[in-house]
Amino acid sequence: MLQKLLNHKARIALATLFAIGLVVIRAYEDSLFYDPFLNYFKTDYYNLPIPEIDNFKLFLGLFFRYFMNTVLSLAIIYVLFKDIDAIKFASFLYSLFFVILIIALFFILLNTGETNKMGLFYIRRFLIQPLFLLLFLPAFYYQKQKK
Repeated sequence: MLQKLLNHKARIALATLFAIGLVVIRAYEDSLFYDPFLNYFKTDYYNLPIPEIDNFKLFLGLFFRYFMNTVLSLAIIYVLFKDIDAIKFASFLYSLFFVILIIALFFILLNTGETNKMGLFYIRRFLIQPLFLLLFLPAFYYQKQKK
């Protein structure tokens, strides 16, 4: 096992660099993206009204962040597995999940926002954090082991 790790130093270093990119996105989220929910969900949000938002700017901010996280996540998957088919499949899933989640987020926000703050919180969490990477890495690893 240790010998395998030593043989793949460059791949591990590159994957680590991309993971650091994900951390940088998180560290500078306040200045990079328009998201009035960043501070809102850090407070006692359950007793506060939903903040005033610009829907278009929120969509662009979420799209830009999701896109950046997706590119880095796909780069990590490629570096670790060197499988173009896995990248194509993951790209399709990332696109599909974005469409589903952004529609759900704005549906909740525009229709039931005040009564469904937890739904808003969790859907937004999937959009702004690279959680799908945590699901895809073990799945692709398992798939590769079965081949």
